Amino acid sequence: MNNATNTTFKIGNDLAVNRMGYGAMRITGFGIWGQPDDRDEALRVLKRLPQLGVNFIDTADSYGPYVSEDLIAEALYPYPPGLAIATKGGFMRTGPREWHINSHPDHLRKALEGSLKRLKLDSIDLYQLHRIDPKVPFEDTLRFLQQAQREGLIKHIGLSEVSVTDIEKAQDFVPIVSLQNKYSIVDRHWERELQYCNEHGIAFIPWNPINAGNILSEEKLNEIAAKHNAKPHQVALSWLYHHSPNILLIPGTSKVKHLEENMLSPAIVLTAEEKEELYGLSNDK
Repeated sequence: MNNATNTTFKIGNDLAVNRMGYGAMRITGFGIWGQPDDRDEALRVLKRLPQLGVNFIDTADSYGPYVSEDLIAEALYPYPPGLAIATKGGFMRTGPREWHINSHPDHLRKALEGSLKRLKLDSIDLYQLHRIDPKVPFEDTLRFLQQAQREGLIKHIGLSEVSVTDIEKAQDFVPIVSLQNKYSIVDRHWERELQYCNEHGIAFIPWNPINAGNILSEEKLNEIAAKHNAKPHQVALSWLYHHSPNILLIPGTSKVKHLEENMLSPAIVLTAEEKEELYGLSNDK
């Protein structure tokens, strides 16, 4: 098992990635809909990733929809050696900030085929189920993922916003190598799932790691950031990075400057007392 000071993690025991990755949701338009306001800057962000050592990009067909995947291919294809691209399926979009779960096998088949085409890949390194669909038997969704993996269209499979019980049920059909749940200093509802994943060698990929920026006004966070001559969001990311060795961070941004700031976060060394103080900010006590 990795230890907390390791900078890399092996997804599925064979896909080695740097633990500081990139989430490509924010390179779309308002409400995660349509083209970004500054398309050239979005492309510059993506092209900067390999230069900063980022070799893990997380996206989804629903980001845009399709815009994020298209931009990734435009900026980075042919992809540099060792770059792992994770994408997701299971949402349909009808407008800005409008998300509708659809994990029916027929929809996922179209979503997966579309992602492969847009990303110009023969196989997805990590395909994640965006959400369990309450209208579709989970077993049907899992059988589709199982079949797609057997066909070679998917190398590894992950889940998002699920419990330990859901993971264990899914493991009866396919190996689950990653979990992407909402998690931050202040939102640790999924702490049990994080620990379960750590114990079983499963990558944990927090989404919304700074709680949509809402934690940046926390007095304690700002106080600690000032001591380290850092920005609050950098301290929040550093805390997550060092909190558990299986955490892969995917902070998203549409600005090169912000990206570069994010990548400096793991170098911030928090004291044990500071870590404990930040731990105490949780709303899930």
